Amino acid sequence: MKKFLILMVLFCSVGLIAAQEKPNKNKKAEFAVGGNCEMCKKRIEKAAYSIKGVKSAIWNVESGNIQVVIDERKCSVKDVQKAIAKIGHDAGEERADNKTYENLHHCCLYERLPEKK
Repeated sequence: MKKFLILMVLFCSVGLIAAQEKPNKNKKAEFAVGGNCEMCKKRIEKAAYSIKGVKSAIWNVESGNIQVVIDERKCSVKDVQKAIAKIGHDAGEERADNKTYENLHHCCLYERLPEKK
């Protein structure tokens, strides 16, 4: 009976250890980023690459989505969104500062969604 209990405890321990998620070295994510043109594309991708741990960042002008590959041990998707919002482009759940947005080139002033309250 003792051997059975010991085996059950060991089995459960192994299951718990295996269930813990490790940071992904190549996490893929996609989210919307406000923008209009190739100038926006360069600015958005540059902002994404400014974050240590971003391996790939491709913003699609037509869809308005960016696809990123990040090393979760070094950064998060939220970090990338904040960097993009900091340069004037709404990104995922992060909203750009109004003044920064207004200072974008006139062709880059995309249609913004209403602010959530």
